[in-house]
Amino acid sequence: MSEWEPFKNRILKIEDTLTKEPKELEISDKVRIYLCGVTVYDQSHIGHARTIIVFDILRRFLEVNNIPVEFIQNFTDVDDKIINRAEEQGESTSGISNKYIQTYFEDSDRLNIKRATNYPKATEHIQDMKNLIQKLVKRDYAYVSKNGVYFRVAKFSDYGKLSKKKTEELESGARIQVDESKESPLDFALWKFSDKQPCWETPWGEGRPGWHIECSAMSIKYLGENFDIHGGGRDLIFPHHENEIAQSESFTNEQFAKCWMHVGMVTINGEKMSKSLGNVKTINHVLELWGPNVIRLFCLSHDYQKPIDYTEELLKENLIKWRQIEVCYYELVFAEEKLDEMNGEKFYDDVKGDKICFDEFLGGRSGLFLPNRAIGIMFNMINSINNYAADEMITKSTAKKLLPILEYMLDVLGLKVQTVSDDDEKSVFDLIHKRENLREQKQFDEADKVRGEIASRGISLIDHKSRTIWMKKEVIKAEK
Repeated sequence: MSEWEPFKNRILKIEDTLTKEPKELEISDKVRIYLCGVTVYDQSHIGHARTIIVFDILRRFLEVNNIPVEFIQNFTDVDDKIINRAEEQGESTSGISNKYIQTYFEDSDRLNIKRATNYPKATEHIQDMKNLIQKLVKRDYAYVSKNGVYFRVAKFSDYGKLSKKKTEELESGARIQVDESKESPLDFALWKFSDKQPCWETPWGEGRPGWHIECSAMSIKYLGENFDIHGGGRDLIFPHHENEIAQSESFTNEQFAKCWMHVGMVTINGEKMSKSLGNVKTINHVLELWGPNVIRLFCLSHDYQKPIDYTEELLKENLIKWRQIEVCYYELVFAEEKLDEMNGEKFYDDVKGDKICFDEFLGGRSGLFLPNRAIGIMFNMINSINNYAADEMITKSTAKKLLPILEYMLDVLGLKVQTVSDDDEKSVFDLIHKRENLREQKQFDEADKVRGEIASRGISLIDHKSRTIWMKKEVIKAEK
């Protein structure tokens, strides 16, 4: 594919939450990314899926262009929610967390998410957290109270720089858990004293870690004190990521992450998903109805930084797009050599020139990472291909140039068209030939039966003027 070399001599920029400006990614030996994972007390929902899909695409884009990525995604497996769920169900906390870690992996694999380099669990890094807290106490950034060890927010002058919140406003307006043992209402727990299991011994007292300290300890352990990208959903900006910055930079005296990347929420009728409202859509539920490809297209159909509303109308729109992708793929696979070569070359030049700038895919001149724009660019090409294919103007040689480009785009976006084996392909063409003979003999009822047999294999026929081709369709329950 010498005519098109993606990402060569180009830059990639991420919209940095900290500076609110595009930030060029420093690409040296590898890119180090830490993504805040889920608290494993229940099934993951479509909001989690959107965040993970966006980061999966960033990683795919880098790796397909031979840029190594070290990708760390944690599991929070010690938390009040896990403890409460374990008590409700009469199970151990480890039993609950392991159960939902397993369902997470099942959902993630079905979504075609690449496995992270490492999935550290909070409970496996208690000593790392103790070491971090001990140094913060020694430096006077943390103090011991009767209820736990707290971070002294007033001592970190940059507090609020990520969320753009001022401490005065937070003190007067934020909902902060009342704890008279704290020096300030803004101070947050690094370690909570408790004798309820699970708990661990420390120099300050028995208990378990606070939520924020977990990610600081694990990200620093696996990626170092100043890594490339830290991210998660936008709901984590405050207080979680704000507190991570405060405790991490107080620990290292260095900038924590070079770039902060956050993904917008998935809402239902404009409201945040919550169990109290009964509007949570689990990944498993949505997968069963719509399948992985429609979900990925849905999650990327808007600017990833902004919220997106979960509606059946938007999912249907993306189902239609997915069918267009399937048609395009098989039109290229089954293109014929006998077509007019000059028309085919003209079409390729049109697509390469006016219809789509291949080097604009996921970056282009600005270098800004915008998956929804990449999808738009891909569909410029797909629509052109499908229109020319309907007029039987795509030659085999042209298809050979375009198919690798389409496959590259699909690979980066994590979309997978269903294919068949060589033996199955031969048997499908045999049935198509049989159907065509029956139609020529005006045995239309018999021809329809053959079409039904073909359809039972998940195959749809595409009738052109001079021939019939087919495609293997993904089964989508919501389409029925």
